[in-house]
Amino acid sequence: MDLSSKVTSELSLDEQQASESSTASLAESQSILGGTNGDVRQSLLPPMGFGKHKPKMLLMGLKRSGKSSISNVVFHKMAPHETLFLEATTAIQKQNVMKFMDFQIWDLPGQIDYLSSSLDSNSVFSDVGGIVWVIDAQDNYLEPISRFTSAVVALTELYPSIRYSVFIHKTDSITEDYREDTIRDVMQKISDELFDEGLENPPVSYFPTSIYDHTIFEAFSKVIQGLVPQLPTYETLLDTVAASCRFQKVYIFEVTSKVYIASDTKPSDLSSYELCSDFINAIMDMYGLYSWDRPKTSSISPMDDERHQDVGAQTVEAMVCSARGNTVYLRELNAFLVFIGVSKEPNFQKEKAMVDYNIQMFQNTLLRVLDRG
Repeated sequence: MDLSSKVTSELSLDEQQASESSTASLAESQSILGGTNGDVRQSLLPPMGFGKHKPKMLLMGLKRSGKSSISNVVFHKMAPHETLFLEATTAIQKQNVMKFMDFQIWDLPGQIDYLSSSLDSNSVFSDVGGIVWVIDAQDNYLEPISRFTSAVVALTELYPSIRYSVFIHKTDSITEDYREDTIRDVMQKISDELFDEGLENPPVSYFPTSIYDHTIFEAFSKVIQGLVPQLPTYETLLDTVAASCRFQKVYIFEVTSKVYIASDTKPSDLSSYELCSDFINAIMDMYGLYSWDRPKTSSISPMDDERHQDVGAQTVEAMVCSARGNTVYLRELNAFLVFIGVSKEPNFQKEKAMVDYNIQMFQNTLLRVLDRG
């Protein structure tokens, strides 16, 4: 069977494998934050829904550009150095990401022209919310730029709602001066080619990335936020929390991938993200050692009730002071999401009771927003 036939066959498979992958991912998240034994937190916030169809996000680019490495590092917690042993993708890899929102990620082989008349392109591009095009900054990037711009021109007419993100990848191994020149050159060439095709303001974003630092998580956070229909509402709520509690920056993180699905509208600060990401790692390591499966409140036995009184709150909460001159505050929202705020206020600890109250109100409001879909 040739490669085109394998791709066509892959597109015609039923959704059983995707469903099994989704179930496995859900179970993994639940085991990390408190298990699956009826944890009360799992009823707090349901996964974000999108109605009847699941939007798809496509990972595209030439062979060996780094697509599979990105997917494995971000969503499967693979160590970056282990990606050196990954084989080339020869068939579409589908993943149902159900940890925090209901959508699919498709990793597409780079050898196939998905706009060819020999393939059913609608099977690939229908319900697509965003395309991530990965360009290897270490390699000759003229061909991937040409392939990308051709895809944008062809798809804009058929699927005008698709958003495009260009990952200028593997920039960590380029010297700092040459790195900036490379990023500008890629952006300029893409803009010029799209302008020549009559697209003056295409929905294209650019991100320099590497799997060896936090830039890939920051970039994926921005991409996924484009798929969140309630994002403006979340940002408004987070702006209110940041102002009322005097946080310098606030986020809603998905704990297993360390992708943040929303933040306040102040300019992004990679150092704040790095601080929060490292804090999540530390908290999750301790949580795995000291947590216990909390039953539903409706089925609490007298012994469990005594334990509840001993341990207090039903949600995870943590705070660390003097972390690089900041106070970092974490509050669990549900089995998948946590709120994190970074503050430079010297008296933050004295005002913690007020912060706790405000975050509880934020969580209650978030619940009502999600209930309305």
